Amino acid sequence: MSEIALFPLNTVLFPGGVLPLRIFETRYIDMVSRCLKQGQGFGVCLIQEGKETGKAKMHTVGTLAEIGDWNRGEDGLLHIVAQGTRRLKVGKARTQADGLNLGEVELLPEDPLLPVPEPQRVLADILRQILLQVGPEQPAVDYADAAWVGNRLAEVLPISLPQRQYLLEVDDPLQRLEIISTLVQSLSVQ
Repeated sequence: MSEIALFPLNTVLFPGGVLPLRIFETRYIDMVSRCLKQGQGFGVCLIQEGKETGKAKMHTVGTLAEIGDWNRGEDGLLHIVAQGTRRLKVGKARTQADGLNLGEVELLPEDPLLPVPEPQRVLADILRQILLQVGPEQPAVDYADAAWVGNRLAEVLPISLPQRQYLLEVDDPLQRLEIISTLVQSLSVQ
């Protein structure tokens, strides 16, 4: 287990996902600076209780994010684009005097490369249509990979944050697709 900075947010980042952030709090500006200097990522965890700008209790399963791009925006804020890499589980966590959360994390196994099963291939088609209409532009696409399709659908479907978090915590990409298939069916009935 290694200790990394944790960023509690009102969003769920999935492996392969892109997360643009505007950083304005000193604790997170310092975090970004350290991450860039040390070539290290930070953990993104969904807030369970609290707010992004104060103290927050986080879910223990999140995603390791690496900073892909950064700049100082015209608004004076630090703009970064983070890329989700691997799911992680937070063990012991602590808060520094400056309010930055740190946690001992264990990287969870990467999703195996598995083809989208025949019954769920329609999900890949749905995802393709959604991404063509609303984006965002993906750095790499793989409509044949069950994990990639499941992760992208979990990001773009109109589902609740607890549902997204539940999908992030599912270890098996095929099971994740089955759950998403049920969610899509329930969404189409509404």
